[in-house]
Amino acid sequence: MRIETIITDAVTRFLTEKGIDKPDGSLIQIQKTRKEFRGDLTLVVFPLIRLMKKSPQEAGEELGKYLMDLHVIGDFNVVKGFLNLIVESSYWTRFVAQYAGDDDYGIIRPGADRETVLVEFSSPNTNKPLHLGHIRNNLLGYSISLILQANGKDVKKVNLVNDRGIHICKTMLAWQKWGENKTPSDAGLKGDHFVGDMYVRFETAYRAEVNKLVSDGMSEDEARVEAPLIKEAREMLRMWEADDPATVELWKMMNGWVYEGFDVTYKRLGVSFDNIYYESETYHKGKSIVLDGLNKSVLKRREDGSVWADLRERGLDEKLLLRSDGTSVYITQDLGTAVLRQKDYKADRMYYVVGNEQDYHFKVLSLILDELGYEWAGSLEHISYGMVELPTGRMKSREGKVVDADNLIDEMIETAGKLSRELGKLDGLSPSEKEDIVRIIGMGALKYFILKVDPKKNMVFNPEESIDFNGNTGPFIQYTHARICSLLKKAGDQVIKLGDADLSGVILSEKETRVAALIHEFPAIVAEAGKSCSPALIANMIYDLAREYNQFYHDHPVLKEENKAVRDFRLLLSSLTRRVIMRGMGLLGIEVPEKM
Repeated sequence: MRIETIITDAVTRFLTEKGIDKPDGSLIQIQKTRKEFRGDLTLVVFPLIRLMKKSPQEAGEELGKYLMDLHVIGDFNVVKGFLNLIVESSYWTRFVAQYAGDDDYGIIRPGADRETVLVEFSSPNTNKPLHLGHIRNNLLGYSISLILQANGKDVKKVNLVNDRGIHICKTMLAWQKWGENKTPSDAGLKGDHFVGDMYVRFETAYRAEVNKLVSDGMSEDEARVEAPLIKEAREMLRMWEADDPATVELWKMMNGWVYEGFDVTYKRLGVSFDNIYYESETYHKGKSIVLDGLNKSVLKRREDGSVWADLRERGLDEKLLLRSDGTSVYITQDLGTAVLRQKDYKADRMYYVVGNEQDYHFKVLSLILDELGYEWAGSLEHISYGMVELPTGRMKSREGKVVDADNLIDEMIETAGKLSRELGKLDGLSPSEKEDIVRIIGMGALKYFILKVDPKKNMVFNPEESIDFNGNTGPFIQYTHARICSLLKKAGDQVIKLGDADLSGVILSEKETRVAALIHEFPAIVAEAGKSCSPALIANMIYDLAREYNQFYHDHPVLKEENKAVRDFRLLLSSLTRRVIMRGMGLLGIEVPEKM
């Protein structure tokens, strides 16, 4: 039984014995003891003093003495209404021995009635390759999926590819005008890079046309509408929606190039999907839903023929759903996608991992579905995350000023290899081992640096800071794991069987207790990360564990410890630390090597 549960039950018994009715569970508040005070856990006394009719100091002293009788609390102190509890070494030794061999420690095994949840992430446009912003999205979405799965959910990872619209037509038109009938292989480029170059080519020429019209006396807003290139792109979009054979064939060919490129990048990032939806398919369903809502008078058609949802009575604004020419807008396909997914999976909840600039969009989406009578409309949840920027500022894809995902991955692996060689981390390894470990370190540095930040916050990605074998980085944690693997391998026949461990009488040092207490927190951290959809909670907890373990390892002998019981405990503690690091990093989608 977890120590928090033991304490909660004991406080409840104490109050009952005093003739006090069973308190509301929220009144018994247990938290980690602040570092400046002595203790492992702190019971907040203030909510209980009214029931006990005593001062905070008196109530704390009385509760502390009662808890001492449990023989899991070794000592206590009261500081201004906070009861700081020191947990007995025997509790920690039993805990470590119990879970040292449990590969599933911290993970909830799924039940027969588990919830089905969908997690949508990635959602790329087929007019450009994946970039740094997409990396944050993919890493967040994939990690959140793993964390929800670890919380017993039946998780379906889905991707919605934005493969239609004016931005796609821009690349198609650019290829017709300037592509010279070349393929990506002709140009020696990945397909998504080749098509992305076409998008930049269009925007450059379009901007020149707009500037020319403005210099001729037209306003900029008018020039953006009247520029010949944008008119051609709009006409191409109209032809595509009319199923013009030549336009559709060009669209299929260029999208095929992009998908091949995406697949390579996804594989390198280590992400995968259970299902991929395409806007070119779901927008049809969205249009039919809108027209059905129009027939039921839930939606309204204006004089110009456009269709709108009026959400003013719900505290929002009016929202365009179909343009006057009958073409759909972005939210139209989201309506169709949501309905199709619900039909496919009957999900209890649908999570959308999308940047915070779309906060309003998802409020509107949920309300429109509710207006249209879908009972599950409230199950949609937007996992909003902040912008990712560079030390030099924001990226601009229209100008080609982005950090390409493939180039960044190459840079991370190259830098990891260079630094690892300089520090001697690869000595004694075969060429294939070196290549694999360098990849693991580079990708671990990239993933950890992004995932350790609260998703809701904007962040600055600095590649140089991310690859460091010291500090709050992926390589530091990976090295700690490798260090423990090396220790356990050296232990050889000293590694005891769990059932043979006699840990009675082992008194833990402060550093040993800190390591055990952090491991003890892991299941609660995984649960909280699932509730808040924040991989950062796990990332930073695993860093804290790695840091505390290294301090313990520095100050305490393990294999050279002469007392067998103490040595056995330290080996078990090391083994459990390794398992938790491996499991926690795994929930971030990060591999940990056994040697480096």
